[in-house]
Amino acid sequence: MSQSYKPVFPKTWWLQSAFYTRYMIREASSFFVATYSALLIIGLWRLNDGPQAWDGFLHALQSPFAVLYHLLALLFTLYHTVTWFAVTPRTMPVLVGDDFLPAAPIVIAQYVAWVVLSLGMIAVTVWL
Repeated sequence: MSQSYKPVFPKTWWLQSAFYTRYMIREASSFFVATYSALLIIGLWRLNDGPQAWDGFLHALQSPFAVLYHLLALLFTLYHTVTWFAVTPRTMPVLVGDDFLPAAPIVIAQYVAWVVLSLGMIAVTVWL
């Protein structure tokens, strides 16, 4: 019995094409999205544990490592969001009558919703 064919790829195969490089960066950005979500949940637990726990959490966030992490998380989350908005019309086409809705209105609607929700959260934060 013969063995199945197993192609051998170099470890840097994804650097050979700009498309694959952008794809892998987008996939890696998921790490920052997930860890930042976990950090927010930990912050809620610390807030629930009382003033001392919350102050300790805030103090930990002031370290240079935490500031660097937040900057990286912001950049990767923005990249993740922009690429997600760009791919949405291709993965979930909207059928209107007999034709599909062009990509531009879908992408624009996502950006408008993003800006409106962000401004709303900023307004609530400032108001409180």
